[in-house]
Amino acid sequence: MATRTVERTDGVTTEREVSRDGGAPVYVERGGGGGMGAVLIGIGVLALIAIVAFFLMSQNNNDALRTEAVTDAAANVSQSAANAASNVGAAANRAADNVTPPAVPAPAPEPTPPSN
Repeated sequence: MATRTVERTDGVTTEREVSRDGGAPVYVERGGGGGMGAVLIGIGVLALIAIVAFFLMSQNNNDALRTEAVTDAAANVSQSAANAASNVGAAANRAADNVTPPAVPAPAPEPTPPSN
């Protein structure tokens, strides 16, 4: 009985084939790369999730800051408009107080009827 052993490797997988006379090949050992590729893919996916989460939180923070700025600006405009209206009203009152009403002319005498 003759036995023949063939080993092949592609750098990642090692395969050893043992065959005997008259029989079909029997695969005895087949080794893998140790799972390092899966670990690297897992780390890459985790990093991608962290980056996406960071950008989403930054976007949310920027939206909150923008909303707060617009709200503050609207409040300032409203307060300025109220102050301007108050100032215009006060100026109108002062101007009205300083106006001297014109003297009312005396009524014209009634005409006398002509004597005949």
